[in-house]
Amino acid sequence: MAATAREHFAGDADIAPVAALIADPTRAAILTALLDGRALAAGELARMAGVSAATASSHLSKLLGGGLVEVVSQGRHRYYRLAGHEVAEVLEVLARVSARPAVRSLRQSRQARQLEEARTCYDHLAGRAGVALLDLLREEGTLRGTEPTPAGEDRLARLGVDVAGARARRRRFAPECLDWTERRAHLGGALGAAITEALFEREWIRRGSVPRAVVITEEGRLGLFGRKELTLHTPVT
Repeated sequence: MAATAREHFAGDADIAPVAALIADPTRAAILTALLDGRALAAGELARMAGVSAATASSHLSKLLGGGLVEVVSQGRHRYYRLAGHEVAEVLEVLARVSARPAVRSLRQSRQARQLEEARTCYDHLAGRAGVALLDLLREEGTLRGTEPTPAGEDRLARLGVDVAGARARRRRFAPECLDWTERRAHLGGALGAAITEALFEREWIRRGSVPRAVVITEEGRLGLFGRKELTLHTPVT
């Protein structure tokens, strides 16, 4: 039986080239390494993906051509980052429907625990801490659903969050983001990013020793949760 040509419909998106770029294990590792929102050098990405510098350079060239990453130049140095929050959202959705890799060592177990407890989901707080924060913001009346209340806008402003600026950004304002480890929502979008940025500025959270992992500082625990019990372990570095 002769094969028939695939029918295209007006408005169809050609997802196959993008899917093929992500499907390669090395490129997937590079993209995952960039999910914490920072720009990284090619050499560091090569190390994290477990490949040679030449191999990483070849894959980065393909990712650049496909519009999934972009280059930031500082003097003679070139750094790579995800091309935007849309790319991060695609990767997070894939993480939710993908199998978890087997943990084969104590070191991997510690790393997995840190990522489950607190991490960045591109530019907003995720993991157990992110879910707990969204719950708290709702319980105390800062958010109704995911929308700031009038009193909540004042509280967020005192925290250093520019709510109006977040509304003006060209992305969704405050969507729920299903956490791929907790299977519950944390706060995403422009507002989630603005809150996370403010928490970093206050040093209530800081980068952990594992890529994407976040540490809630003692000041952060008190400032965010007060005496409310937050069942996070102290990360092992």
